[in-house]
Amino acid sequence: MIRRLTEHDHETCFSFLKQQPAENLFIIGDIETYGYEKDFQKVWGEFNEKGDLKAVLLKYEENYIPFSTGDFDAKGFANIMLDDDNFGMMSGLKGVTGKIEPFVSGLLKRKRETYYAKCTKLNAIADDVDTSAVIQAGPEDAENLVELLNSIPEFSDSTITVERKRRGLKDGSSRSYFINEGGKMVSTSSTTAENSLSAMVVGVATLESYKKKGYATQCMVKLCRQLLEDNKELCLFYDNPEAGAIYKRIGFEDIGCWMMYTFEKMEAKVMS
Repeated sequence: MIRRLTEHDHETCFSFLKQQPAENLFIIGDIETYGYEKDFQKVWGEFNEKGDLKAVLLKYEENYIPFSTGDFDAKGFANIMLDDDNFGMMSGLKGVTGKIEPFVSGLLKRKRETYYAKCTKLNAIADDVDTSAVIQAGPEDAENLVELLNSIPEFSDSTITVERKRRGLKDGSSRSYFINEGGKMVSTSSTTAENSLSAMVVGVATLESYKKKGYATQCMVKLCRQLLEDNKELCLFYDNPEAGAIYKRIGFEDIGCWMMYTFEKMEAKVMS
């Protein structure tokens, strides 16, 4: 049985989601921030015959994120999406979204697949990494952080702004660490979408002329160590196997692939 979840279901919902905090980073964060009753956010749950929660579907604006640890009513979740004229995106672990995809493929415009990894403890090699030069950023560093990212080609399509970066550093939804050399910020790593159980690692970057010095690893180890001390699981996306090898060396493990789908809006389909 699938039904809308409310605040009365919160304990049941979180007991289910927190079994895999990194995998449910976005669902947990959105529920903690906006709850169950907002116009732009809704949450559904599927229950088995014993009344146990077995799957969750979160809608935030036009994006839907499904999660389940086993079999679930994929067609039922798909019907919820298709009944929403604003439905335009779906994202989640490949093993889950792949079960829904056949029921919504008629509206599919494009999809992207990326590796998804998480870290619950650092490897022993991280103990030998000297992080004494790594500085935790404050709101006053937002402008330099954004300038650094914008100067690196792989971040050329980033939508981060100084205002958003500064706000995240102020409200605790984001943390950043960096290394200066000669008074210049040359390497950084950050988190985003932090919630009470997990955080997403983003913006791992080093200026081209300062690579091969271990700066990115130093920033990552300092960041990961602090988050793990706060009892939060870390997760990240990566496309580049070379970058993936660096993450795995310090303690990240692949947990699957993350899918991001874009769909033609139902209202546009009807008009055409």
